[in-house]
Amino acid sequence: MDLTFHNTRTRTKEPFVPIDPKNVRMYVCGPTVYDRAHLGNARPVVVFDVLYRLLRHVYGAEHVTYVRNFTDVDDKINARAQESGREIGAITEETIGWYLEDMGALGALEPGHAPRATGYIAEMVAMIEDLIAKGHAYEAEGHVLFAVESYAQYGKLSGRSVDDMIAGARVEVAPYKKNPMDFVLWKPSEEGLPGWDSPWGRGRPGWHIECSAMAGALLGESFDIHGGGNDLMFPHHENEIAQSACAHPEGHFANVWLHNEMLQVEGKKMSKSLGNFFTVRDLLDEGIPGEVVRFVLLSAHYRKPMDWTAQKRREAEATLRDWFAKVADVDSDAQGAWAVLPYLSNDLDTWGALDQMRHLASDKNRWPELRYAMEMMGFLEPAGEIPKEFRQAEESKSDGHHRVRVSWSGEIGEDTADALMKIGFELSHARERAMQTKDFSEVDRLKAQLKEAGVEVRMSKAGVELLPGAEFDAGKLSEVGS
Repeated sequence: MDLTFHNTRTRTKEPFVPIDPKNVRMYVCGPTVYDRAHLGNARPVVVFDVLYRLLRHVYGAEHVTYVRNFTDVDDKINARAQESGREIGAITEETIGWYLEDMGALGALEPGHAPRATGYIAEMVAMIEDLIAKGHAYEAEGHVLFAVESYAQYGKLSGRSVDDMIAGARVEVAPYKKNPMDFVLWKPSEEGLPGWDSPWGRGRPGWHIECSAMAGALLGESFDIHGGGNDLMFPHHENEIAQSACAHPEGHFANVWLHNEMLQVEGKKMSKSLGNFFTVRDLLDEGIPGEVVRFVLLSAHYRKPMDWTAQKRREAEATLRDWFAKVADVDSDAQGAWAVLPYLSNDLDTWGALDQMRHLASDKNRWPELRYAMEMMGFLEPAGEIPKEFRQAEESKSDGHHRVRVSWSGEIGEDTADALMKIGFELSHARERAMQTKDFSEVDRLKAQLKEAGVEVRMSKAGVELLPGAEFDAGKLSEVGS
């Protein structure tokens, strides 16, 4: 299977040729651990999880090395500790646990390596010493800075000149900088802040050196893929390339750069000031299944903006409920891979893959293929159980003349099921009277109230069936029949 990806560095879609097919290596920038991950943070996790699954499928799980870091030393973490009065270690440990739990709920596999920056301070110090020795960095007032003018290709990834970057970026003005664009590799730590001994005094690393050191230690001087959100392209990824290329001129650092676009909410940038900011945990606590969040995040190509809307969420949940119901009692058929591989192998076209899965769902004979495709896309693990939120259940009763069946997925509670059953009999009796009087107004009224509560109504000679859907609101059942 030939793979092609759009390489940010060359601005072209290229065939993917791994350095070593027996060890395909990928690095993705992870979170700074001081708070819950918001929905925008989740997009690269889900996107590169699909890529990780694709690489494992093509090259074999044992031949893919995936690294995603945790930044656990940072000024934001320090500020959170000062605000809360908590220990920094307690904050980072708790936040890492939250992150893994929330991303796991979205179906994301954990990488093979999840290094923490604080575990690689020695590697960072050694790299900084090497950059100074080679003339690419300098010490000034307890800081060590990278000299951007020493790297001729600085700006190539983002396509900007140094002058353009100075004009368009918020550059930290400091008298000890030789060039406004020079960035910090090491800075002093005052009393009460995390710090490590170094040749330049007690201090802590700058942000950019962390990823270069961890990627170099775990993946080598040259590796295959570096991923992240396009908000990291400049300055973070630009700086990673500069310091890594100068420290290891014989290497290539990352051959392929993949960047996902940003996320919006109802057509607007997500922000606390607009009141449209929420974390992944917020959505999960609202009862939105992680599989639904994953589906919406994959419903747009990763290089296009993703717009989270209530409508997309409803449609995703309805689609997944339909798919899970169809694959619940079938075994996976590996032929399903050939339904989605042409799309995933073409620059990770998840939208096209999901669209093809709709075709599989429409043909009962291909439901085993659908199940396999759902596994490849991360909605199900191989041989895994249907998520509890999507498991089908039903209750059927008859009073000797009328039969009512209530079918649902997930958990609605015994009292709710009983309430639905009671309404079902009320509707069945109303329908019987309407058949005699030809006045269906009461039937229509009950159906409209059930629809408002998120319940689909099916009526036939066999009886009445009620199906609570993705928008089911049990609180509105008390209004039905009133």
